[in-house]
Amino acid sequence: MFNEKQLLEELKFKAIRSSGSGGQHVNKVSSKVEITFNLYESLVFNESQTEILKTKLQNRLTKNGLLVVFCDESRSQHKNKEIATKRLLELLKSALIIRKKRVPTKISKSAIQKRLKCKKIRSLKKVNRRKPKLD
Repeated sequence: MFNEKQLLEELKFKAIRSSGSGGQHVNKVSSKVEITFNLYESLVFNESQTEILKTKLQNRLTKNGLLVVFCDESRSQHKNKEIATKRLLELLKSALIIRKKRVPTKISKSAIQKRLKCKKIRSLKKVNRRKPKLD
């Protein structure tokens, strides 16, 4: 797929003050982690992979081609950094997976005949429930 070590070297990490509960601790410590990855300037992916990532991640990319991932789940900056890198790697790996094209199958003749036979039986059952016409 791609070289993860080289990708990790291209990432830019930034620690930010996290929002939410934590009391006085939240005002002193920057535990939220922001990872930015420039897809357009990356040397990790070849041209075809870059095009696939552009199309599949177009709603997550900025105008400059930056992919931004945040994590503020833990109170520890190191854990948040690990979680965010895992998230980014999973996002890139899942985007690079090429799905198989679905080949529509044809319904067999026996299945069609069986369906029509069941419809006919059901139809006769309902016709026989009706009151007889006395003409």
